[in-house]
Amino acid sequence: MHRERRQRATTEDYAACLALLRNGSKSFHAASRLLPARLRLPVHALYAFCRISDDCVDESGCPAEAVAAMRKRLARIYDGDMLSDPVDLAFASIVDANHLPRELPEALFEGFEWDAEGRRYQTLSDVRAYAVRVAGTVGVMMAVLMGVRSRAALARACDLGVAMQLTNIARDIGEDARAGRLYLPLDWFAAAGIDAELWLRRPVFDARIARFTAQLLDEAARLYRRAETGIAHLPGDCRPAIWGARYIYDGIGGSIAANGHDSVSSRAFVTKQQKLALLARACVSSAVRRASGSEPCLDEAAFVVNIVAAPTEAAAPSGMRIGWLIDLFERLERNDRYGEVERGGEVRA
Repeated sequence: MHRERRQRATTEDYAACLALLRNGSKSFHAASRLLPARLRLPVHALYAFCRISDDCVDESGCPAEAVAAMRKRLARIYDGDMLSDPVDLAFASIVDANHLPRELPEALFEGFEWDAEGRRYQTLSDVRAYAVRVAGTVGVMMAVLMGVRSRAALARACDLGVAMQLTNIARDIGEDARAGRLYLPLDWFAAAGIDAELWLRRPVFDARIARFTAQLLDEAARLYRRAETGIAHLPGDCRPAIWGARYIYDGIGGSIAANGHDSVSSRAFVTKQQKLALLARACVSSAVRRASGSEPCLDEAAFVVNIVAAPTEAAAPSGMRIGWLIDLFERLERNDRYGEVERGGEVRA
């Protein structure tokens, strides 16, 4: 249980979060505009906290110290301490309002630690494990904000987050390499007869790198298809935005493919006109698609799903199910009230 805070996030705090979103991910911002009003402020706060955490590590001269500093900020948020940073205040509000498990941002920070270490990934499974931490966790936190905690829906939320991260990796191969970062599986380099470390010193595009990029996008496409089966488990007013994110990020993969899978010498993007068309498609999909499929959770994502979903969810005693349901109703009621601005400019969660 979090201690009662003496200060609350204000409209100005949330405005600071929105500014970060607008200046950060144009794709995510475009999709988020389809969210219902009750979720926009919480999602802006979630994005902003993840964004500043990532930037803090990327832009630090000592990434390990930056991760440690972010962990201290997280501890102050969960301990109910007095806060001053607008993003911390906004994130603390959604933590309290949604009983967001601390283990989720902790898992996100573990992925940042791997970045700080300059970790390499031997297999595609290792890459997925990284993607689960830096993106699958965000998908699960989004699901929690929407009041969804079923195991099936959380597994699909992880799928979508991992798919989007794999798309990002495919898009940024050249940019990452020039910064000394490599996220492609080392096994692929070995099988193609390429010394990965030598290539990293002088990244050039050829048919073998094109094949790696295509393989990564194929895996992302597989996970996008899996994720689709879970979107219908979300509240109806949330589905268009998630379909929008799915289509826009997959559209980035399409742009990479159209460029011969070359993301070493250029960076793919989706135009404003394409985004509008994809968002329109998202609205149609949200109205006609139904829940289907029963794919198991990714092995690499099971620990994240287990943080939120009860381990014995399917066979819980009736008393446990009733208690969980009451908690869900209370959380949904709070979310329905979320975003109401009281006198004095405070936003109550």
